[in-house]
Formats: sequence, C-alpha cells, structure tokens
Amino acid sequence: MDLARSPLRSFDARTWARLRLVPGDIVLEKSGGGDAAPVGRAVLYGDRLPAVTSNFAARVRAASTVDPRYLVYVLSSLYSSGATVRCVKQTTGIQNLDTEAWLQTPAASHSLDVQRQIADFLDDRVARIDQIISARRSQQLTVDEAFAAQRRVAVVGQGPHAKATGLPWAEHSSADRSVRRLSQVALMGTGHTPSRSEPTYWVDCDIPWLTTSDVHRFRRDEVDRLGHTTIQISKLGLANSAAVLHPGGTVALSRTASAGFSIVMDQPMATSQDFVTWTCGPELRADFLLHTLRVMRPFLLGNLATGSTHKTIYFPDLMDLRVLMPSLDAQDYAVQSVQESAARRNDALRSLRRQAELLMEYKQSLITAAVTGELDVTTAGSGIPSNGAADA
Repeated sequence: MDLARSPLRSFDARTWARLRLVPGDIVLEKSGGGDAAPVGRAVLYGDRLPAVTSNFAARVRAASTVDPRYLVYVLSSLYSSGATVRCVKQTTGIQNLDTEAWLQTPAASHSLDVQRQIADFLDDRVARIDQIISARRSQQLTVDEAFAAQRRVAVVGQGPHAKATGLPWAEHSSADRSVRRLSQVALMGTGHTPSRSEPTYWVDCDIPWLTTSDVHRFRRDEVDRLGHTTIQISKLGLANSAAVLHPGGTVALSRTASAGFSIVMDQPMATSQDFVTWTCGPELRADFLLHTLRVMRPFLLGNLATGSTHKTIYFPDLMDLRVLMPSLDAQDYAVQSVQESAARRNDALRSLRRQAELLMEYKQSLITAAVTGELDVTTAGSGIPSNGAADA
C-alpha cells in the first residue's frame, strides 16, 4: 500500500513498521469508562487492511511458543473471572489497565501442540454457540418488529374503509379516525432546571423530576408509566424556576439527546427542559397519545429532529403535530390491544434474553474449562445444540 495515499500517512516507514497490526496480533483494551466499558478484553486481529491501535488499546504479540488464538482464550477466561481488578488503575472515571502486570498473570501452561488443539476445539464450539446467540438476538428483533406492527394497527386502525389522512406518519387510517391538531386536545408544556448555583434549591428534594437520566428506563417501550424519577427537586427550587408540576397522567416526550422517547407520568412530576409534555383534555386518553407518539417516533426523528451529534426536536415543530382521534371507546380498545401485545412481546423478549445470557455463561465456562485443562478437548463432545437448533 502506498503510505502517501493512506490515512496513516502521518507515520514514517520506520514507525509504521513498528506499530502496524498484522494478522495474529492481539488487540487488548487498556482504557475504558468503568462498568460501561470494562478494560481487559482482547480480540485477535485477522484483517489484512493496514491498521494501528488507538491510545485506548495495546498491541500484544504472542511469543513463538504461544498460539495467539489460545492466548486470546486465556485472556478471555481471566477477564471473565475478574482477574483484571488487581491490574486496573482508576483515573477520573476512566479505568486504565496496567498492561505489563496483566500479562504477568499466571495461567495454565500447555505445549504448543496442546494449545493448538484447545484453540481448534474452542474455535469450533464458540462459533457454534455464537451462531445460536446471534439467532436468539435476531429473534428478539423479529418480536420487536411484530409488536411495532401490531401497535401501529391499533393506533392507525384497519379495515376495508381506509381513508387518506394527509399525515406524513400515517397516510391512511380507519374511517372512524379524525385528524386533529394535538394542541387542540392536549395542553402542551415543558420544564426547567432550578439554578445549580443556589444550594438552598437542592435541599429537601422530594418532587419527582423527569430528566434525560430516566430515558434509559423506557427507551425500549417496555414501560408505559413511570412512578418515580432518578433525581428530585425541592419545593423551593420549583418555586424559583420555570419548572412546572405536571399532574399525574401527563405524557412526556424527550426532545434532546435521547430524543423521541415517551412515557406517561404515574404521579405529579416536574421535568427538565429536555422534555415536552401534554396534559390530555377530555377527548384524548393519555395512554392512546403515548402509543401514538411511539408510532410517530420514526417521523419525529427523521423529519423534525435536527443536529448531527445530538438530535433535538424544537417546540415550534411539536406545536404543529397532528394526530388521529378515534372515539374514547375506540381509544380504550386500542390501548388494551397494545397492552396485550406488549405483554406477549415482553414475555418473549425475557425468554430470549435469558437464553442468550445462559449461552454466554456456558461459552465462558467452556473456554475456562478448556484453557485450564479441566476439560479434555480430545475426548469432549459438542455439548451444545446442533447448528440446526439455532433457528429453533
């Protein structure tokens, strides 16, 4: 490759020769963000494209007496056992691995031939387990997609008498649904953050305060109502800011950072300015609006959200939102239908996730048993379902 035309052209030939990754090298994660990115994981580099590691990773080359595939499995076993803890130095929220100390960790010793036998065995078994795990995760996506389709039918309606709506997010709907401007049937609001420079505003905090730190709890649409928040504010802070105590049953939509996710407040709550809220009038059920907003999410993010790094949905666009309005009885029926579909979806997802977790645990125990010699790979059976079971 012509380094003059490469993105790596800032390296001179000698530096490039010293730092470049080659097939068989091991990339070791040496810096990360705590629980979200624990350090010590290792992968085998098998690509033939030119590359170097970032400052957050280290290149490890196995000695001539060590099979690099086997070494990756050893490091995986040590990582899963928590052995990295003694080699990690914490610096301002970032974990840093003492690479030299980590690589001095005692491990089972085998001849090169035995290492290759273990690596061959694990390459086969791990690939088969990963195939089944991948199938379970694909099934989760299928379950989610089926639920989303059922929810859309409940909100938009179905039947032989479909009519054009003029809505960009639902071009046709059942004949019993009228198109209304959301601001006509629900009171729109938002929230605020009490001044952080006033310590007295953050004493005796007992008012639920919805913020972006809560979004992860409902971003998968597995929770419809929120009864408590991660952070609370005080009565004094509420009184001395533009924050508002919204009544229970108010619908909130995140409009910045993790934009597009909605929830119903199960009790009176305030919110930060990162949310827009709607308190429904007598013609609109809060739960029907919740499912409507979730059906609208692709439109909200694709057509209204702006920003390259953090998407933001602005108030003028939200003030112009139009929704489908069936009768209250039809709204109640739609909500019940969605809730029943959601219950089935959640049961299926829990089962599939548990299966994937157990397979991951089994894979790791198999790796540990093989590299420590507890499992004789020359006599071991497969111990896992056949490839055909991956689609079961």
